[in-house]
Amino acid sequence: MTAAPTLIFDFDSTLVRIETLEALADISLEGHGDAVSIRAQVASLTDRAMTGEVDFGEALRARLAMLPLTRIHVLALADRILDEGTPSVRRNLRFFNENAANIIILSGGFREIIAPIAERLGVSPDRVICNDLIYDAEGRVMGVDDANPLSHENGKPTVIKALGLKGPVVMVGDGWNDAEVKLGGAADRFYAFTEIARRDKVVAVADGEAKSIDELLHAEGLAGRWSYPRSRIRMLLLENIHPAAVERLEEAGYSVETIKGALDEADLIEKIKGVHVLGIRSKTNVTEAVLEAADRLLAVAAFCIGTNQIDLDAAASKGVAVFNAPYSNTRSVVELAIGLTITLMRDVVDKSAAMHEGRWKKSADGSRELRGKTLGIVGYGAIGSQLSVLAEALGMRVIFHDLSERLALGNAKRMRSLDALLAEADVVTLHVDGRRENANLIGASEFQMMRPGTLFLNLSRGHVVNVGALAQAIGSGRIGGAALDVFPEEPRTNADPFDSPLMGLKNVILTPHIGGSTEEAQEAIAEFAAERLLGYLNRGDTTFCVNLPNVQLTEVSGGHRILHIHRNQPGVMAELNRELSAAGLNILGQHLKTDERTGYVITDVDRDYDPQALRVLKSVAGTLRFRLLH
Repeated sequence: MTAAPTLIFDFDSTLVRIETLEALADISLEGHGDAVSIRAQVASLTDRAMTGEVDFGEALRARLAMLPLTRIHVLALADRILDEGTPSVRRNLRFFNENAANIIILSGGFREIIAPIAERLGVSPDRVICNDLIYDAEGRVMGVDDANPLSHENGKPTVIKALGLKGPVVMVGDGWNDAEVKLGGAADRFYAFTEIARRDKVVAVADGEAKSIDELLHAEGLAGRWSYPRSRIRMLLLENIHPAAVERLEEAGYSVETIKGALDEADLIEKIKGVHVLGIRSKTNVTEAVLEAADRLLAVAAFCIGTNQIDLDAAASKGVAVFNAPYSNTRSVVELAIGLTITLMRDVVDKSAAMHEGRWKKSADGSRELRGKTLGIVGYGAIGSQLSVLAEALGMRVIFHDLSERLALGNAKRMRSLDALLAEADVVTLHVDGRRENANLIGASEFQMMRPGTLFLNLSRGHVVNVGALAQAIGSGRIGGAALDVFPEEPRTNADPFDSPLMGLKNVILTPHIGGSTEEAQEAIAEFAAERLLGYLNRGDTTFCVNLPNVQLTEVSGGHRILHIHRNQPGVMAELNRELSAAGLNILGQHLKTDERTGYVITDVDRDYDPQALRVLKSVAGTLRFRLLH
C-alpha cells in the first residue's frame, strides 16, 4: 500500500482567509493619522513577497518596522483567529483531526496567531513550524528570531529538508515561498491553494490548483474523498434569483454563475452543458430537449411555487431531482390579493388615473366595502387557505372549491363544484397550480355563470384564464373589475414588450407577475430552495422533491453514503445488494423509497473499501443515477 503523504500547509490565505500582518496593521493602526497609507504599504509588500518579487525576509522585517505592534495587538488577533478559518477548512475539520499525525503547518507567520488554529485542527505544537516574535520589556514587538530560517528567503525548503520526512511530501499554499518548497526539492508535489487568493505566477509552477480543501483531498485520494469536489460542481442560477441563495451556495463551497434574465430553449440547451445544478423561476422552461442536453445535471431548483415550467417526468427519467419553494412567498401573494380586492371594490385605479389627468371624481357610486361580501377561492392550497383566514378576519364570507380534500379553516365553506362557487361569489380569485388540465379553466361559459358585476382575480397561472373571454365579459359588464398578475404570454425580460387584450379596460389592474415579488418573499425563497439543494447534494435528502421519492436523511457520519436512483422495476434491489456484497462493503444502514416510476436507495457503508469496486453499481439494470457521498 502506498504510504500516506505528509501534507504541509501554509497558514495565511490557506488555513485562514486573512494575511496576518495586514490584520495586525488594522488592529495596531486604529486611530493612527497615517493608517491608510501604512496599511496600503503593508498590503503591497505582502503581495510582492507572495509573488516572489521581493525577498521574503526583507519584506517581513520591513512590514514589522512599519507597525507599532505590541503583545496586546498580537493577542487580540489570536483571540479572534478561529473566526477567520477558510470556509473549506471548516468544512473538513474531521479530516484534519483524523489525519493530524500526517500534517505540518509551515508558515512565515507567528506562533501566537497560529496556535489556536492548530489546536482546532488537532495538529500538535511540535508540528507547527513558524516564526517567533521578539518583545521588549514593555511588550513592544522588536522583530523576529533571526536564527530561524523561516525569517529569511528560501526558509521553507531549508526547514523541510532538515526534517528528513519519509514518504511523499505535499506542499499546499498560496505564495511563492510555498512554491519554493517544491522547486527547491523539498516536496514531491505542490498545490497552489486559490480559495482566498490566486497568484498566476504561483499557479503556473504548481502541480495542481486547489480551489478548496475538497479539491486537494480529491486530487490526493485522501480520506476516501472520491466524491466530486464541491468547488467543481457548477451551479447556474437564472432570472435574477435573490443574492441570499448565491451567498449560501458559495459559502457551502459550490461554484455559482448567475444570469439576470430567462433563457429560451435554444440558449438553455447551449448553456446547460457541464452544469450540475440549475436554478430558475417561472419564465425559463426546462423541457425534455434541455434535459437531454444536460450532460451533468443533478438537480433543478424552482425558486418559486410552481413547477409546470419543468418537464418533471423527463427529469425523473434522468434521475434529476426537482425542488421548489411551495410556501415561502405565500404571505406576499395573499397580501397582494387582499390589496387588489380592496382596490377593485373602491375603483381606486380609475379614480387615481383621473386625478393624474386633473379630474376630480369624488363619488360613492360603485364603491363597496369588503365586509359582508362573498369571496370565492378556487384552489385552497397554501395560498388559498391563508387568504381565506385573512379575508374572514376582514369580515368577508368565504367559500372555496378544490379538487383535493381540504380542511376548511375558520367558517369557510367548501363548494362541491366550481359552477356553484361561481354563481354565489361576489369576488372570484384563482389560486390553482399550473398543471395542463387547468388550461382555460375559466373561459366564456364560466364568466357567464358569475353574478353581474363580479370582481375577478388571477394570481396563479396565466394559461388558466381565457383573457379574450375575460375582456369581453368586462366589456359587457358581466365582470365589474379584474386584477391579473399572470398572463398566457409574458415577456422574458423587463426590456421586452407586453401586450394583452385587457390593456386600457375600465377598472382593470394588470401587474407584471409580482405576486411573490417582495423582498421578504424572495429572500425566504432563496434560503429555502438553497437549503433543499444543499440537503440533496450534501446528504442525498429529497424532502420536498416534487419528482422523486421523498427521503429525509441525516448528515453522513462515520462512513460513506451511496445514492442509487433507478427505474422502479423488479430485481434492482437484489442486484444492487449482490454487487455491494461482492465489493466487500460493510453496510451500516440502508433506506429504500419508491413511487410508481422511480426507486431511490440510500446505503451507508464503512469507509474501508476500494473505490474502483463501486463502478459496477453504475451498470446495475435500471440505474438512472449513482453518487457517492461522505
